[in-house]
Amino acid sequence: MTGDELPSPPFTAIPGLPNFRDIGGYPIVVSVSDPSLPQAGTNAKVVRRGLVYRSSEPSKVTADGVAIMQGLGIGRVFDLRSAVEIEHGQRDGFGWKIKEWDGAQRQFVPVFLDQDFSPEALALRYKNYSSESAQGFVVAYGDILEAAASPSNNYQPFKTILEHLASSSPSPPTPCLIHCTAGKDRTGVICGLILSLCGVPDEIVAHEYSLTDLGLKSRHEELIAHLMSTPSLRDHPVEARRMISSQKEAMLGTLARLRETYGSVEKCVIALGLLSPDGIQQLRSNLIVDVNEEAIVPWQNHAKLLL
Repeated sequence: MTGDELPSPPFTAIPGLPNFRDIGGYPIVVSVSDPSLPQAGTNAKVVRRGLVYRSSEPSKVTADGVAIMQGLGIGRVFDLRSAVEIEHGQRDGFGWKIKEWDGAQRQFVPVFLDQDFSPEALALRYKNYSSESAQGFVVAYGDILEAAASPSNNYQPFKTILEHLASSSPSPPTPCLIHCTAGKDRTGVICGLILSLCGVPDEIVAHEYSLTDLGLKSRHEELIAHLMSTPSLRDHPVEARRMISSQKEAMLGTLARLRETYGSVEKCVIALGLLSPDGIQQLRSNLIVDVNEEAIVPWQNHAKLLL
């Protein structure tokens, strides 16, 4: 699928920037037990649209693409890549340079620090990602969460993003773009946390994650070539292709593991120091809105495109 053929919403065609989509518009589960979650009313409750976007890395975005994002009001860009990763992407001929544009502040918030890109660490991480079952991704996504929340990571990427969305200003937070390299794994974990904190059901969170299979198709061969340039995946095209997949079972398993470990996604976020209970409530206040039923993203129809 080309950018113009992808379902919109949630996708927006941005020339030079694949896998760009809004994570808003998805329905919220009505809760009667937690007063900080939305309660039943005459309208549907959804995650606010036009606030949190996700994509692959933006080094090749065109001037027209930048103009579209400026029109969307994106004022903050959270870059989850490491300095080593950016350097290697440029050295190996993929051109993954830093891209900035007027009106948007790029915030460097790497999940993995430089030492995490040793050959030994990469070999283990790639083994998890390239596993035939979703369990390998579940383990890898747990590592992502641990690295993002580690006290030794002074950038505190997930905390920084969540606090931005939980700002107590009278107006909604500045629209933001979250990306890593492919916009799948590190970006997928933080977007999964955001949607889950808002009360989006796991099945829909996992569906939103799986849309990367559609959004990233135009970059599949480029990303596979990059993966196969590493010693861990050289001469292993099947494993490399599996690494760029985004099967919903990976996100379902990740959310199940969080609940098994912490009791709930909310307790996980609090235990890791990513947000306080008041911060979670403020995030929900900022991100959850009333809409007519027609405004809900028709995710069931989009799921058919992934079969």
